[in-house]
Amino acid sequence: MDQRQRAARLLERIETELNGLGLWQSEYPAPHELQSSEPFAIDKLDFHQWLQFIMVPRMWDIIDGEHPLPQNIAVSPMATHVYRDDLENHEGLISILREFDIVLSGTDPLAEDV
Repeated sequence: MDQRQRAARLLERIETELNGLGLWQSEYPAPHELQSSEPFAIDKLDFHQWLQFIMVPRMWDIIDGEHPLPQNIAVSPMATHVYRDDLENHEGLISILREFDIVLSGTDPLAEDV
């Protein structure tokens, strides 16, 4: 399985995990909430909303359009930070995001934190 296929499978797992955690939303945020210059749109969206409405769709566009995959990505450290008070319940999501980071960037951004 190549990098693009692995990334696609991980995106599917991210979607499934968000849904399983009850974080997947059926209502789309207002357009102005998707317009942010802050990392992870932290000023306008919750982290799980950023995953669902910004990161996942952008990654699907990259994969489906056969564009070059990002090579420097580190989403799992933000997930660990956001869910630091409830790590046990979000362990699966963090693990998938960590694997996603490793597949795309070739390094484990959480290696030093473990």
